[in-house]
Amino acid sequence: MILEREERLEEISTMMQSTKLREKATGREAIIKKKELKQQNETVTTTQQKKMEKKSISRRAHCLVLIYPVQGHINPMLQFSKLLEHQGVRVTLVTTLSYYKNLQSVPPSIAIETISDGFDNGITEAEEFKAYLERFWQVGPETFAKLLEKLGESKDDGHVDCVVYDSCLPWALDVAKRFEIVAASYLTQSMSVNSIYYHFLLGKLKAPLTQHEIFLPCLPKFHLQDMPSFFFDEDHTVLDFGVAQFSNIHRTDWILCNTFYELDQEIVDWAVKIWPNLKTIGPNVPSFFLDKRCENDEDYGVTMYKSEEYCMEWLDDKPKGSVVYVSFGSMVKLGEEQMEEIAFCLRECSSYFLWVVRASEETKLPKDFEEKTEKGLVITWCSQLKVLVHEAVGCFVTHCGWNSTLETLCLGVPTVAIPCWSDQNTNAKYIVDVWKIGIRASTYEKKLVHAESLEHCIKEIMERNKEMKNNAIRWKTLALRAVSEGGSSYENIIQFTNSLLHS
Repeated sequence: MILEREERLEEISTMMQSTKLREKATGREAIIKKKELKQQNETVTTTQQKKMEKKSISRRAHCLVLIYPVQGHINPMLQFSKLLEHQGVRVTLVTTLSYYKNLQSVPPSIAIETISDGFDNGITEAEEFKAYLERFWQVGPETFAKLLEKLGESKDDGHVDCVVYDSCLPWALDVAKRFEIVAASYLTQSMSVNSIYYHFLLGKLKAPLTQHEIFLPCLPKFHLQDMPSFFFDEDHTVLDFGVAQFSNIHRTDWILCNTFYELDQEIVDWAVKIWPNLKTIGPNVPSFFLDKRCENDEDYGVTMYKSEEYCMEWLDDKPKGSVVYVSFGSMVKLGEEQMEEIAFCLRECSSYFLWVVRASEETKLPKDFEEKTEKGLVITWCSQLKVLVHEAVGCFVTHCGWNSTLETLCLGVPTVAIPCWSDQNTNAKYIVDVWKIGIRASTYEKKLVHAESLEHCIKEIMERNKEMKNNAIRWKTLALRAVSEGGSSYENIIQFTNSLLHS
């Protein structure tokens, strides 16, 4: 499944030379010739313009965006799809039938097609994750190829010009190349995590990790607690899944990463030497919260959870910077003991709190917790961006998923980091030691974060640490600059869309 890296084989350099035609004709003959030449050039130019206008009116470039079916992957890729649409590219979102059936909402502006992962009634049909992947890797390419055939044969000109695929589905590149379609790999994780997986592919890291200090090019010194959790699993299924993103990435036409250059400058400069076609195109969050370029773009548009919007009215009544927002995303499952520690901390803490506890996790809350607390609100889901941008929020207790990390960077909110698994350990390292916008809560036996430790971190941010707040505002400014006209991500997106529109 994991292929060895190949060096990029070709560099094409096109040299254009121009020669000037000199005429020695004098007098009236020279003037006549110049007029004739001018008329000819104007005729050719007008004809070319009409052809281009006719092409742009009759057909838009069509891009398929293929997404791995989890909320944390669909959000940024859907947002990128909106940006493509805004630039004049026609977009069709592609996800699995099982995921599509469970969506609470779908944006009306973007078409959606489905493929099969082999479990059309839900992933719970799979006995384990390994069985799910094996079946998906078998059925996914077949059904994706059939979709490309169907669109290519449709009467409404559904011909596909480009496939933007989630890097977690590397087989999509092989299918796109079979149809001679331009392909772009979309990396949903941070550049540091991408680099770690790539070095494992090269054999420069081993699993399980045993060394206490890890040194990799252009990355800070890591300790074991800073590495992705899959490096410590006895079963390498998920680790291999992560590493496989880079098994054939050298053959893709574009590599798009959901970050911005200013955030990861050193690692990006290193990476483009290996992948010259790498472009930073993030942060991919709804336009309302950054550049405001896309009208009414206030949420991602696709979710499996229903937001409880009354929490915004609750926030409206709270003083500026007085609320601790707590959320562990769409996938993390905390144990009952950890839930009790967090609950005790929030109950004893002097700050107001807004805690997102998914419906599937509510039974883990201490008995009568919601009834006994007077300064907090527990909800099952919310629009996280709307909460983070609210002036009442002064701190974000987070699992450090990459989307949540980018959102807090974009909106300038300091954080308490409680990483749980996957890439979250590495993101927490950057939050604390590189970007310096938060504190990592200490863990003890059973990897528990005790109530006292969490309360100390919250107080440090809410009451004392101005440096982290200032750093958070600085990154917010840089994120806005990156996606605004002339910014690093803005220019990269324009370059990508122009390549589709003018191909």
